[in-house]
Amino acid sequence: MSASAVLNSPAGVGPLLRRWRDQRRLSQMELALEAAVSTRHLSFVETGRSKPSREMVVRLAEHLDVPLRERNELLLAAGYAPAYAESSFEDAGLGQVRDAVRRLLAAHEPYPAIAVDRRWELVDGNAGIPLMTAGCAAHLLEPPINALRLTLHPEGMAPQIANLAEWRGHLLARLRREVNATQDAQLRALLAELEAYPGGEEDEGIPAPGAIVVPLRLHHPSGELSFMSTITTFGTPLDITVSELSIEAFFPADDHTAQVLRESI
Repeated sequence: MSASAVLNSPAGVGPLLRRWRDQRRLSQMELALEAAVSTRHLSFVETGRSKPSREMVVRLAEHLDVPLRERNELLLAAGYAPAYAESSFEDAGLGQVRDAVRRLLAAHEPYPAIAVDRRWELVDGNAGIPLMTAGCAAHLLEPPINALRLTLHPEGMAPQIANLAEWRGHLLARLRREVNATQDAQLRALLAELEAYPGGEEDEGIPAPGAIVVPLRLHHPSGELSFMSTITTFGTPLDITVSELSIEAFFPADDHTAQVLRESI
């Protein structure tokens, strides 16, 4: 079927909505109740017997927690114009967002922090990052830099990670959830690539007794460094690029790590 046929076909959006509903493990009745529509109408939309309004597509997408990029795809499939813009991070219109990201990164120094896009490509980083990436192969540090590839590649950070199996299991589990949530083909390809890297598959994701968070433990000339991390996203994005930005900030998990970081910058 041609692209124009899909965009102009009221049936085009139905299978997409059903796929997202199945992905979220909701029955038609559950989604209908949440979105305040009749189960009969939702069934007709999913089977192509009824064309949903623009407002209905947006409402269903919101209740299905569909990412903004995929909401545009739903609108196009239903024959409507996209609702959400996509800007380059360097566009003038994202100046305030850029400033906010850079202030967050700078304020976190001397501790490392990065900003990444949906596919884990590095958007920005602060002065604490070189301490973590020292010794990585030059080709992994050439833009575009993929943060997950840089971390788990055998020529990247992997040889310096003391608990590689544990950290690898944590990152792969997170990426699998993102693939499941977005159905993004490039993320799926990245997952397959990372799964093929060596890294001690045994005991992946099994927490140590009494563990509170999964630490990142790095070999360092000054002794092992230990980090815990947090993820920050924009709370009310209306631009696709902004919705897909996340900031991962690393905090020292012990006094020794904090001291080394303070002395490194």
